[in-house]
Amino acid sequence: MEEIEIAKELTIGLLERMGVKTAVEGFVKEGNLCLEIRGDQEGVLIGKHGRTLESLQMLINRMVNKRLRNAVRVVLDIDDYRKRRVDSMSSIAYRMGEKVKRTGYSLTVGPFNSHDRRIIHLTLKEDPSLRTESLGEGELKKVKIIPVKKEG
Repeated sequence: MEEIEIAKELTIGLLERMGVKTAVEGFVKEGNLCLEIRGDQEGVLIGKHGRTLESLQMLINRMVNKRLRNAVRVVLDIDDYRKRRVDSMSSIAYRMGEKVKRTGYSLTVGPFNSHDRRIIHLTLKEDPSLRTESLGEGELKKVKIIPVKKEG
């Protein structure tokens, strides 16, 4: 698929100019063009709480979509970081949700990027005794976990 080859070529070129040697695999999943980056400098590319990864993804999206006729969404992942992050954020959300239920008091956590906030919201969505809301402005927002008072 031409889009994958263009995305891989641009990503490898950018990373080489950053002085990072990597292997890049590309595939389409759920309508997104996914690029899996494997290398020995994953920490540098992921950054604190995935912020460098998010920035790289935004940059790669711009670069790829400038070259293509039809816009695509490029999702970058580095050594399965996103899956590990989902597991970690789900665990945090579950623990915080249990604390809110135990104490009966709301709890505010964060700030988190939109991806991490979404994981927290989705993890706690199934629990009828809790609700969540995002607080703040800009890219990084906090998440408030609120106990739902029982009627009666």
